[in-house]
Amino acid sequence: MTEMNQDDARDEALRRVIERVNAWQETATEGTVRDELDKGLQEAGIALTEDQRDDLAARISEGGEVDPGRYAPDAGGPA
Repeated sequence: MTEMNQDDARDEALRRVIERVNAWQETATEGTVRDELDKGLQEAGIALTEDQRDDLAARISEGGEVDPGRYAPDAGGPA
């Protein structure tokens, strides 16, 4: 079994939050996407900067591909 480091675990948790919010994206307003994103991040124990959350919510709302690695832990970190 491969050991998962903190960064990998954070990326995986963020990936799951993104997948969850993407499920809302098709029928939701950007405000709903942002609310669900904030709720998912809190539940996952992931903190992002305000700019990162704005960027991520916009990318999800646009329906584009989102790379969790883009939101580096050193800029956000654990909640």
